[in-house]
Amino acid sequence: MTNLNRRTVLSVTLAMAIANVTAADEPTASSRSLPTVDFLVLFKSSRQLGLYRSVDDKPVLLHRYSVDLGFSPRGDKNREGDGRTPEGTYYINRRNENSAYHLSLGISYPDKKDVAEARAKGVNPGGDIFIHGGPTRFRDRFKRDWTAGCISVTDNEIEEIWAMVPLGTPISIRP
Repeated sequence: MTNLNRRTVLSVTLAMAIANVTAADEPTASSRSLPTVDFLVLFKSSRQLGLYRSVDDKPVLLHRYSVDLGFSPRGDKNREGDGRTPEGTYYINRRNENSAYHLSLGISYPDKKDVAEARAKGVNPGGDIFIHGGPTRFRDRFKRDWTAGCISVTDNEIEEIWAMVPLGTPISIRP
């Protein structure tokens, strides 16, 4: 086979391969490359979670999500079962892809300070605070602030957050 024939065969093969690409091969929101987040900030009073990236040492908001919080959202978490979302600076310390709440990202609460404060009060500080998705049956039933202290978003939103937030990412939870 001559070089001209080989080039022709390769060109035709490549053209056929390109022609066989369908809309199903287009990237979806879940498969597209999303930016990596440098830190998160939760504003409890406005129920807004912001995902930020540092650009030239300045915070740039990448995404903002409306959230539901614990069933008693005002104030810092004091003890297990109080329905409050903790306040302070923590980090994402675990990922649970088999969560009952679609997907979940663990928050490093309680830290040493939280444990010491709870001990001084003679109570258990609680734990297992997550950013998570559904189940939507709670959102439908309770409307707002239905978690035991976690931060809840929709299933689609937790998929985006999951894709952008690596382990070790700091989160500041503010009143």
